[in-house]
Amino acid sequence: MKKLFLFFAIISIQLCCFSPAFSVSFEEATKRAAEQGNANAQLTLGIMYNLGEGVPQDFAKAHQWFERAAKQGNSDAQLNLGFMYATGEGVRQDYHKAKEWFEKAAAQGNPDAQLNLGIMYATGEGVRQDYQKSIQWYEKSAKKGNSQAQYNLGVMYYDGKGVRQNYRNAKEWFEKAAAQGNTSAQFNLGIMYESGKGVRQNRATAKEWYGKACDNGDQEGCDAYARLNR
Repeated sequence: MKKLFLFFAIISIQLCCFSPAFSVSFEEATKRAAEQGNANAQLTLGIMYNLGEGVPQDFAKAHQWFERAAKQGNSDAQLNLGFMYATGEGVRQDYHKAKEWFEKAAAQGNPDAQLNLGIMYATGEGVRQDYQKSIQWYEKSAKKGNSQAQYNLGVMYYDGKGVRQNYRNAKEWFEKAAAQGNTSAQFNLGIMYESGKGVRQNRATAKEWYGKACDNGDQEGCDAYARLNR
């Protein structure tokens, strides 16, 4: 049984709401808009510096631009700033600050920030471990369709952490995550069908789920699929 996902951040380029002149490069237009106070451009510039996309990688500048956007209320920037503090990427690790920024983003309904707060309470990183609070945050995120929160919620029901152990509920959340291509959820469904936990034991269905996980790049899924093929 695969366990919880860890911290998550937005690490793809976000297109901003401005139209640069044809002769101006995307990087130049983004910097110009960011310097003029456009929060979406500030977020994008922070991501660019974080990844080294179009600019030299510079975590200090990434932090600077995320912070400027976050202070304007941009929830994705707040999420990314929280991630930097949680992981110590470009800044001194500070779980208290990570939690503060995740909470600001989560209050705006950001499902990834809600997921991260769930992780903090589940693992006790920077907060007193509290499985019930973890469940609450996972549920908020999962109900918005976040596949990683759905998966983590399935793990909590499977293990009986913060809730009464319930394999049926675990299966339901794993299925929701698996439908979105979550390979760990697909693998765990294979385990459930192979072992008969929460479902009628069915090796053919187990093999099907292991195969889906394998097709999506999960080596454990490939190994389990091969084992059932012997």
